Amino acid sequence: QVQLVESGGGLVQAGGSLRLSCAASGRTFSRNDMGWFRQAPGKEREFVAAISWSGGYTVYSDSVKGRFTISRDNAKNTQYLQMNSLKPEDSAVYYCAADGTTYQFRPATAVSEYGYWGQGTRVTVSS
Repeated sequence: QVQLVESGGGLVQAGGSLRLSCAASGRTFSRNDMGWFRQAPGKEREFVAAISWSGGYTVYSDSVKGRFTISRDNAKNTQYLQMNSLKPEDSAVYYCAADGTTYQFRPATAVSEYGYWGQGTRVTVSS
């Protein structure tokens, strides 16, 4: 059974930091791009960041560029999202995702491109 399990969410003050982790089990994702998405109440799920299977290419949404850093450790089958300078508008449930296709040319930013999803971890940023 393939599982993606997020951890590291919580309550933080504006300007603070959090580090999210996503541990995969049931299969290796070392050949698959991975990403983070988020969904705030009443809004659609949106792209946050993605990383290529090798870790050599990353892409970010404009709203988090320069503040968030995505990384991965293929030996641990885990990806991370370091979130700095958090703002109240970053509050959402954050989801880990993995592309079902191996060796993609570039990581995708669309929800529909990802076939594996975690259950989400909530991040709340207070002002």
